[in-house]
Amino acid sequence: MILALAVLVPLLPFLGAFAGLAAGRRAPGLVRPLAILPTLASAALAVVVACDLGTGRHLDAATPLTPTGSVPIDLALHLDGFSTLLAVLVGVVAACVQIYSTSYLRDDPRYPSYAALVSLFTAAMFLVLYSGDLIVLLVGWEVMGICSYFLVGHHWEKDDARSASIKAFLVTKLGDIPFLFGIFALAADAGTFRINGVLAAAGSGQLHHPTLIALLLLCGVTGKSAQFPLHTWLPDAMAGPTPVSALIHAATMVAAGIYLVARLLPVFLLSSTALVVLAVMAAVTMVGSALCALAQDDIKRVLAYSTVGQLGYMAGALAAGDRDAAVFHLLTHGAFKALLFLAAGVVIHASHTNSLTAMSRMPDLRKRVPDAFWTMTLGLLALAGIPPLAGFFSKESVLTAAEHAARGEALTGGLGPADAVPSFVGWLILVAGLLTGLLTAMYATRLWLLAFRPSGRSSTRSTNPAHEAALAHQSHTADEPQAMRWPLWLLAVPTIALGVTGLRTTWLPSFLDGTSLTPSVITAVLGSCVALLGVLVSYAAWRRVTFLVTDARTAAPALAAHELDEATRPHSTMADPEQVTADLSTVPGRTPDQALADADSAALAAETAHAPDPARLLLGPLLGPAGNGFGLDRLYAAVFVRPFLAAASLVRFLDREVIETYLAGATGAPQLLGAAVRRAQNGNAQTYLSALLAGAVVLAVLVAVAQ
Repeated sequence: MILALAVLVPLLPFLGAFAGLAAGRRAPGLVRPLAILPTLASAALAVVVACDLGTGRHLDAATPLTPTGSVPIDLALHLDGFSTLLAVLVGVVAACVQIYSTSYLRDDPRYPSYAALVSLFTAAMFLVLYSGDLIVLLVGWEVMGICSYFLVGHHWEKDDARSASIKAFLVTKLGDIPFLFGIFALAADAGTFRINGVLAAAGSGQLHHPTLIALLLLCGVTGKSAQFPLHTWLPDAMAGPTPVSALIHAATMVAAGIYLVARLLPVFLLSSTALVVLAVMAAVTMVGSALCALAQDDIKRVLAYSTVGQLGYMAGALAAGDRDAAVFHLLTHGAFKALLFLAAGVVIHASHTNSLTAMSRMPDLRKRVPDAFWTMTLGLLALAGIPPLAGFFSKESVLTAAEHAARGEALTGGLGPADAVPSFVGWLILVAGLLTGLLTAMYATRLWLLAFRPSGRSSTRSTNPAHEAALAHQSHTADEPQAMRWPLWLLAVPTIALGVTGLRTTWLPSFLDGTSLTPSVITAVLGSCVALLGVLVSYAAWRRVTFLVTDARTAAPALAAHELDEATRPHSTMADPEQVTADLSTVPGRTPDQALADADSAALAAETAHAPDPARLLLGPLLGPAGNGFGLDRLYAAVFVRPFLAAASLVRFLDREVIETYLAGATGAPQLLGAAVRRAQNGNAQTYLSALLAGAVVLAVLVAVAQ
């Protein structure tokens, strides 16, 4: 029975995707039910499978898929606590996204294809979770990549959406190539693609190249889970619709890489080199992405960089040998990050811009979106690691794992010896995790203050009639639709309560390896202190810049210029408030022209006065570099993209100017020779005799001269 239910979990959204796509034009009224009902059914079945399987059990089933002549490929199913719990997360988030999208993209003519791709995306992630064979897992892995390409480029008529979709596809594929070779090398050593067989081979010492295999697999994980240095695609993927961002960031694509390392952790524990590489990658990702998030003016890019950093926490826990802590944080992060993105979508629709600078000039924004305000507040508190929300417990479990690894007592859960993890890895993850916790609390507080505590309340009202008209027009916004409201509160429940399930070993840990997820006293105190310190520092900086902007109105011109320079963002680091987000033209209850007019009003409201932003005070000279992702895109363009384009131009020149010229000459010379011969062979006997006589005369003259 449980096997049949597990098969239906990925099958239902897969069938729903094709049915919805087929019904798009013939029966448009069926598109929304075909998008929502199969996903809801899969979520319910995933819960049933998780409860039926219970704790401490696993289920394996397989049938031969195709002979290969060497290592066979099986259509295998593997169910345990890791796969079933994550399947519940995927099902719940996907169902919320589908329901939310019915209102968010209500007037979008491409909604049928969008809903079908979301369903296919969900089915592919279910396949990754439930697969017991690496090749079958790879199928789901690659289908997600294709779906992300189309979903990120949903508004393909916009340049940023097209470039972001291509970038996401190419960067992830750059990691997938060595990932594929890693799977082949792993199967060659283990003699099977079955995950159980691979783990058995790792436990018995049959893997002869564990470091090479682990490093090749890490390449794919780095691209798919947006870790340094292949993380640059994820912030740009914000060009897609906001519900897509929630799905990608919370429960599907970026989670797949972390899940794979967790599933194959015994392989990685055989190589201390791979663990060190993973730890360094995670530490750089955590700290760098947190600095970038603190510098962003686009609300979605703040959340995107926060996803990169939180994935760094999970990778750090895996480097420390504790996959229970990594999956625990993956579960809690999936809940509160989906909540944050969906709430951000509501805020964007109410403010008609994604610029925090513009939002900070809008009075009473939180009163227009009370549900988004309260749920986003909960999500940001969980992101910052404030107790007792879920993010606090899961983040502290990662720091606790790092603390044990630093002492040489890694919590491997019996998957390998405790000393398999170098103590350096533990110290690195612990220090980077605490620093990232401080920065995370700072940018979460800054986002909340700029979005929901506008400085315009205490500023003098402009006497510009155009400004007054703009504010009056801006105040007319649609209420939060029900379909966009209740998914927020549904996701708020695990954001609040999921963390406490790790406090007892008979609860959440019993579904995993049984490793304790209770934070240690030291890490709990340190983590709470750095989180609260980050909140206080960011709030103090916001108060300071707000005072400077207010004082600049009455100060001398020279002093006012200095105060504004310290308290506001440079225009070079500011998101363009006039730039309408890719999905803003589908605001519920608003026509595209009205949405564009509202965006212009938001831009006008932002430009009529200086908006205080603590980012400059907090980051100082790092604001510019961090706002541009520390120039990695420019570096990659200079080192990889431009040489590649130059090589392509050279090949095009050689093909068109050299090879085609040679071919034209090679065909033209015989044509000319044939034309000359054709003129001589005209069938006139008199001409032939004349030529013969002329030749004879020439020969006679040559003989005479020679004698």
